Amino acid sequence: MCFLLSDRIIEKSSVRDNQQVDSAAVRDGRQTPGDFSSLYSKDLLPASSGEEITRGFLQELVNILFTYICKSSQRSSKVLDFHHPHQLKEGLDGFNLNLPDQPETLEQILVDCRDTLKYGVSTGHPRFFNQLSSGLDVIGTAAEWLISTANTNMFTYEVSPVFILMEEVLLRKMQSIVGWSSGEGDGIFCPGGTISNLYSILVARYHFYPEVKTRGMGVLPQLGIFTSEHSHYSVKKSAAVLGLGTENVVVVKCDERGKMIPAELESSIVTAQEKGLVPFYVNATAGTTVYGAFDPLDAIADICHRHSLWMHVDAAWGGGLLMSDRHRMKLQGIERAWSVTWNPHKMMGVPLQCSAILVKKRGLLRQCNELGAEYLFQADKHYDVSYDTGDKSIQCGRHVDAFKLWLMWKAKGSQGFGAQVDKCLENAEYLYDQLQRRTGFELVYKNKPEHSNVCFWYTPPSLRGLPLGPDRDTRLHQVAPQIKGRMMEKGSVLIGYQPLGAKVNFFRCVFSNPATQQEDIDFLLDEIIRLGHDL
Repeated sequence: MCFLLSDRIIEKSSVRDNQQVDSAAVRDGRQTPGDFSSLYSKDLLPASSGEEITRGFLQELVNILFTYICKSSQRSSKVLDFHHPHQLKEGLDGFNLNLPDQPETLEQILVDCRDTLKYGVSTGHPRFFNQLSSGLDVIGTAAEWLISTANTNMFTYEVSPVFILMEEVLLRKMQSIVGWSSGEGDGIFCPGGTISNLYSILVARYHFYPEVKTRGMGVLPQLGIFTSEHSHYSVKKSAAVLGLGTENVVVVKCDERGKMIPAELESSIVTAQEKGLVPFYVNATAGTTVYGAFDPLDAIADICHRHSLWMHVDAAWGGGLLMSDRHRMKLQGIERAWSVTWNPHKMMGVPLQCSAILVKKRGLLRQCNELGAEYLFQADKHYDVSYDTGDKSIQCGRHVDAFKLWLMWKAKGSQGFGAQVDKCLENAEYLYDQLQRRTGFELVYKNKPEHSNVCFWYTPPSLRGLPLGPDRDTRLHQVAPQIKGRMMEKGSVLIGYQPLGAKVNFFRCVFSNPATQQEDIDFLLDEIIRLGHDL
């Protein structure tokens, strides 16, 4: 049962008790604060005798968070309470984004916390299908609270001893699951899959051309990167950031299911060489963003071996399937990769952000990135300085992302993660079956989903009699955005849409929230029909 004490205590418009708590009495421990209207952040710890005020404030904050967590799992609640940007900027019901010159009361701070959640999106709601990252894991949430309380940095063992060791344990476990031997493998947790992919290109370039670190791009030939037309845009973005140039990213054709065609990769490499490009890196995708497709990793590995190219596997979305005995064969060949991106904040449900870059050759990350800042990485410390992992990173300050995954792994075990993944893919199969049975829905590709992505069109009754052609395509292209707009205004459910190539806008439903049940999938389809039947 959810307790709504926070609404009673912090509702701005509520009638306040005539006898206000005397802040001095609270500080002296004679009373517990029930009214924060005359208290400020200066009254909290480390203020003298601030323990009780701090306790009361944090208890009220927990009430707000607990109420939100409970509400997120209630299907009668909204996924979002949508307001346009200008409405939020102008202020709503006392919620004001402007920053004051004078401090505001703790009461107002609690109101702001409540309203921030109120006007946001409930990504833990079982009917949130909009993004690859969803769900609300209580253990992961608790871990995030602990991380913020510890407020430390992941660059040296001396300031983060436990977290550094946890990261090492996790990385070794993940490398083992990928299929690498105990004598190989390195890695680091990064702020998202884009940065993990950037690391893979950075390290690959250093592996082949270590002089680039000191002498710069002028010593390099014109390097070529190869990736599929369905791969994540972070590959091109990384090429731009690293000075390699987006025009030197060769996009390889895919089959109708969204998988890279090995023969096309081979021919693209040969063609690039003939044009003077020097191939060095191939990105294979295990779980594409839109279709959820898995590139044929073994065939790609054969080509990379033949041409002495670095093979990276972007398994940001699909890496979670390695936890499932039923589905891990879809990543067969990943053990042959030289580097792997894996985002536990997607299929494994770890709170954002939690992404790892795994590198097969041990020591390469450090060699590529280390600069040995003397104020951090002294060689004469009294402990084993190999645990000062900060010089493996391009960052200095680094957030503790590993603990969330470590604590959830302790709570679920490998089997628990596997069952969670299996359930998400079962939901995708259920949606796939329902779409074939219902009138007005059409699958973008006919094959059974490999991952938890299911892509489809909804055709309103007014368009069903139209002949195939440009006019019908133009009108169908407008359907998904209009339904999405109505969906957001109503707040009942949320799903993404996009065009792809010559295909007009279609819905993309993804499952990564273990709270989602078949009834939620039925509701989604019913709601699309309700919101779009008159278009």
